[in-house]
Amino acid sequence: MQNGNFIKGQGAQRNVINRFERYTYEPEDEDFETVKTSFTEVFPKTIVNQVKSEDLPMEYSMNPYQGCEHGCSYCFARPTHEYWGYSAGIDFERKIMVKKNAPELLEKFFQKRGYKPASILLSGNTDCYQPAERQFEITRKLLQVCLEYRHPVNILTKNALVLRDLDILKPMAEQNLVSVSLSIPTINEDLRRKMEPRTSSAPNKLKAVEILTEHKIPVHVMVAPIIPGLNSDEPLTILKAISEAGALSFGYTLVRLNDTVEPVFVNWIEMHFPDRAQKVLNLIRSMRGGKLGDKRYFERQRGEGNIAEMIHNTFKIGRKKYFEGKEFPKLSTANFTGTKDQQLRLFD
Repeated sequence: MQNGNFIKGQGAQRNVINRFERYTYEPEDEDFETVKTSFTEVFPKTIVNQVKSEDLPMEYSMNPYQGCEHGCSYCFARPTHEYWGYSAGIDFERKIMVKKNAPELLEKFFQKRGYKPASILLSGNTDCYQPAERQFEITRKLLQVCLEYRHPVNILTKNALVLRDLDILKPMAEQNLVSVSLSIPTINEDLRRKMEPRTSSAPNKLKAVEILTEHKIPVHVMVAPIIPGLNSDEPLTILKAISEAGALSFGYTLVRLNDTVEPVFVNWIEMHFPDRAQKVLNLIRSMRGGKLGDKRYFERQRGEGNIAEMIHNTFKIGRKKYFEGKEFPKLSTANFTGTKDQQLRLFD
C-alpha cells in the first residue's frame, strides 16, 4: 500500500490481474480499506469432488466455501477464484462464496446407487473452518451428515474453531470415522500474524491438538508451507511441540507460487520483509529450477537442490526423534450403510 501502510488482517494488499479477464479495474488503495467482506450464496450441483492428482493421497474432497478469509499470501487456492471472475488477490479474501446446500448435496452423494465409501477430505482447497463458518455452520452440518451415515471424513484446517464441534467429533471418533489435520507452519507468533493473519494463534492451535487428543480424536499436523529464509529454521521446534501436544503424525510441503499466487506473495514479502525479500525469493527459485512455482507431479512436492534437501533431512531427523513408534489410524468405512441413522437426528 502507499506510504508503507498495510491493510490490517490481509495477506494480499491489492488485487492482481485475472488471467481470464480481458479488462480489469483496480480501485485506489484507500478504497480497499473500506471494502467489507461479502458473502454470496452459490448453488453447486455437487459438493464432493473426485481428486485425480497423481501425487495426492485422498480420493475425494469437499469445500463448503470458495475463497478464504484467513489471508495467507501463499495459498495455492487463490487462482481458483479467477474462474468465478474475481481476482486471486484481495477478492479471494473478501468475496466469499457460500454453499448452503452442501449438506443436502452430501446426502444425495451418499445415497447414490453403487457408491463405495472412501474417506473424504473436508477442505482441500479452502478452509472449512475459516471465520465465515462461525456464522454459516455449513461444516458443522456436513459433519452431522457424516455421523448420521457413519461415513469417514478427514478435516484439514488452520483454525481452532474445530473444537466447537467436539459434540459431533467425539461420537465419530468412537467409531473411527474422523481425524483432524491442523496446519501449523510456524509457532513464532510474530511471524504467524504476518503469514496467516486471520487464522488461530499458534498457542491456540497447539492447545487444539491437546484437546482433540484428550478426546481420542487422532491429530495429524501439516507443517506447511516451509518458506526458506522465513520459517525454515523451525521444523524441529514445531515437531517437538506438536508431538508433546499429542499429534500422531505430520506432513510438510515446500512453498510453490504457481500462477497468480506469485504476484500476491511477492508483493506481500516485499512489504513485510523488505530487508530479505530478494533472498527468500532466490531461495525459493533454488528449489524450483530457477522459477517460483512448479506444477510437475511429484516434483512439485519434493523440490530440488541443496536447500530442499536440507529441509527434507531436517524432517527425517524430527520424525525419528519425536514420532518414532507413533502410528496414525486408518479411518473405517465398515459401518457405512447408505442410509441415515435416525437415532442421530438429535444433533439437528
